[in-house]
Amino acid sequence: MSFRSAGRPWWFITSSVAMVVLLSACASPRHRAPVEERNLNALGTPPAANGMATAPATNPNAGQPGYYTVKPGDTLIRVGLETGQSWRDIMAWNNMENPNVLEVGQVLRVVPPAANAAVASTNPISTARVESRPLDAKAPAPAASGPAPATPAAATPTAPVPVASPTPSAPTPAAPVATGPAREVDDINWTWPAAGTVVAAFDDARNKGLGISGKPGDPIFAAADGKVVYAGSGLRGYGNLVIVKHNNSYLTAYAHNQALLVKEDQSVRRGQKIAEMGSTDADRVKLHFEIRKEGKPVDPARYLPPR
Repeated sequence: MSFRSAGRPWWFITSSVAMVVLLSACASPRHRAPVEERNLNALGTPPAANGMATAPATNPNAGQPGYYTVKPGDTLIRVGLETGQSWRDIMAWNNMENPNVLEVGQVLRVVPPAANAAVASTNPISTARVESRPLDAKAPAPAASGPAPATPAAATPTAPVPVASPTPSAPTPAAPVATGPAREVDDINWTWPAAGTVVAAFDDARNKGLGISGKPGDPIFAAADGKVVYAGSGLRGYGNLVIVKHNNSYLTAYAHNQALLVKEDQSVRRGQKIAEMGSTDADRVKLHFEIRKEGKPVDPARYLPPR
């Protein structure tokens, strides 16, 4: 057998074969380099420093009553609407500094801390009350700060000077209040928030409230006594929105207004004008009205008085 081929020496052919085997081995590594994961986990914690992916941390409160797990697209206002709470309260309960910073998977407390949980029942939201008294009622005498001066024995008493009674005047209401029938459900007196006709009925899957027709500028009234927990346009799909909390179970939402007439933390009375009807973030002029019980939308027709 000859070690020569095409005039090449045997040692050249042998070295060429060895080089091909070596290059083939280098081109097929047995182990792949680790893949670095840069996504944050559910609590916003970065991955480990060695570049290896870490499993998302588990919050023990996730899924527990009184806690809410942030979903894509959530804002603190929406979390408040979904849980029946004020977004400001949620901020305080979670020691949040910036209401605009939420992360998907973040677990938020949406009920008062344990020390105050006992009072979170169905207590109504208190509103300012005016105590009525007769006009001729005498004001109580102020307490003396020292001993009364002695009256000289020789002093002659004089008759009291008559004081003209003030002319009674009609009290000025804090805000215009609409008159109309009410219906008491769950210790709340409910009334219609607008005078128009219903153009969209409640549907738990597609329409979480009632659509009530009207003209631009038509008055929108508070459906029951309560406190304004939101007034603004920060919730997509609702336009200019007012949210009123009536007690620890119920709140109402009034959407698509052209003007808002109340501010957050303001107490309102049933039938008080709180907004003007409009078409912000809507395809027509209307009021979208919701009643939520513990954050869950319910059919307003079950609570409002029959027309």
